[in-house]
Amino acid sequence: MRSTIGKIISSVCALAFVCILSVGALAQRQRDDAYQAQRRQAMQLLDADKHLEALPMFEDLAKRSPQDREVLVGLAVCLVGESATLTDEDTATKERLRARELLLKAKELGDTSTLMENMLQTIPVDGVIKYSSTPADQAMRAGEAAFSRRDFAEAIKNYSKVLELDPKNYSAVLYIGDTYFAQDNFAKASEWYERAIAVDPNVATAYRYYSDMLIKHGEMEKARTRAIQSVVAEPYNPITWRSLRYWAQANKVQLIRVQIDVPNNVSQKDDKNITINVDPNAPEETSAVWLSYGLFKAGWRGDKFKKEFPNEKQYRHSLAEEAGALAFAATVWTESDASKNQKPSSGPKDPSLVTLLKLNHAKMIEPYVLLIAADDGIAQDYAGYRETNRAKLEDFLDQFVVPPAPSKASARE
Repeated sequence: MRSTIGKIISSVCALAFVCILSVGALAQRQRDDAYQAQRRQAMQLLDADKHLEALPMFEDLAKRSPQDREVLVGLAVCLVGESATLTDEDTATKERLRARELLLKAKELGDTSTLMENMLQTIPVDGVIKYSSTPADQAMRAGEAAFSRRDFAEAIKNYSKVLELDPKNYSAVLYIGDTYFAQDNFAKASEWYERAIAVDPNVATAYRYYSDMLIKHGEMEKARTRAIQSVVAEPYNPITWRSLRYWAQANKVQLIRVQIDVPNNVSQKDDKNITINVDPNAPEETSAVWLSYGLFKAGWRGDKFKKEFPNEKQYRHSLAEEAGALAFAATVWTESDASKNQKPSSGPKDPSLVTLLKLNHAKMIEPYVLLIAADDGIAQDYAGYRETNRAKLEDFLDQFVVPPAPSKASARE
């Protein structure tokens, strides 16, 4: 009898334990479902630029799941939006610093999104955004606060006031366009982005914002052009290349890697000690080509630079040197016996030489050097070159780096 009762008690206890587990699992699933529902709602608000409305949701989500990197980025964006509405400078600075910490944590957790990288680059390391007491600056600050509150009429009113005081204020023109974009008024946004580009064509922001708007509107060919132009405006700003990659991702294509890896390099101790380091494993077919590249550069390390840049006291790597060395190497190959003895359908096996010859044939060595292979020295030559060769720089990216926009039919597929 006692044995039977014991079995019944054991069965009841086991059943109760299973029920507790089932109830616990159900409760956990319900919590997970509620989290995901709130997360989706917060992300939708973020996508609609309703940052103040999304902020409390992201705060709650971040507490419940502090390892959710997308939530951390969303919370950071909302904090930056809220900081623009705060009148107390110290509090606003703390908001931006907290946003920066969240972005760094998201990056540490593996986030590689364009939004995270752009926000991290944009927020000052010390969190401070200074506005002067001038009427124009105060109107700009009021416009930013109104935009963050989504009071778009008030934002445009204040940005317009800035333009009354400073008609060439790039940011005010740009932000009016951005305000119309936030209202899905693409025609007016386009008009103001165009005006911002006219104010200063060498600032990338209007091109980027314009490209983002066109992507959202499904005008991928026009978006591609604006993304290319943003890189040409500021090629040494990583944010412009991220914008170009964002266009590529939106169209499910990849940017084309264009690279010349020269096996030789030139080093210098002083004016009389210039060394050309030759790769001993370089194929005989191309060794003369890359040796000529090194010899050309060695000449620049001597008297050539002083003659070409008499106002510069110290040698630096320049566009003229690098482009000249590459063009000389291409000429040496073209005139070599190895080239002349090849069949018309064949070419050199060295992929870097193949790339060089293509660039040389298209007269695109200089744009390649400036946009792909520039260092700090070469970068100093960029502004002057862009002033008279903007179209050529755009053509290089168009022909060699950025794939065509897929047709609408293939994009739907």
